[in-house]
Amino acid sequence: MRIIGIGTDIVECLRIAQMIERHGELFLSRVYTPHEIDYCSSRKAATQHYAGRWAAKEAVLKAMGTGWARGIRWLDIEVQSDPGGKPRIRLGGAAREICGHLEIAEMQISISHCRSHATAFAVAIGDGE
Repeated sequence: MRIIGIGTDIVECLRIAQMIERHGELFLSRVYTPHEIDYCSSRKAATQHYAGRWAAKEAVLKAMGTGWARGIRWLDIEVQSDPGGKPRIRLGGAAREICGHLEIAEMQISISHCRSHATAFAVAIGDGE
């Protein structure tokens, strides 16, 4: 395996809370998948979880080296949690297609948050050496 790219992001939880308050369901449905909305909304500190997923999506784009170009949408990147709580990335749409062209086989993600900030770190991994 080889590292193709890395990415990191940090966001203020208050910023995400204000966007949710200001734009409500429109904001949530444009940025988060139904699975992510269910997960975050069920948490005691929902805003922190939304902010963590925002940071994760941004970190993934940085690891890919593309940013929001080439038709990638927020919903193309989904943060899921395995049964033990470890976050993992599921790609769809243009993000998945671009990762195929870049020979990215796997995207590892780490997310952390507190009351004020959320951060994420992503590693894009390719097959072979």
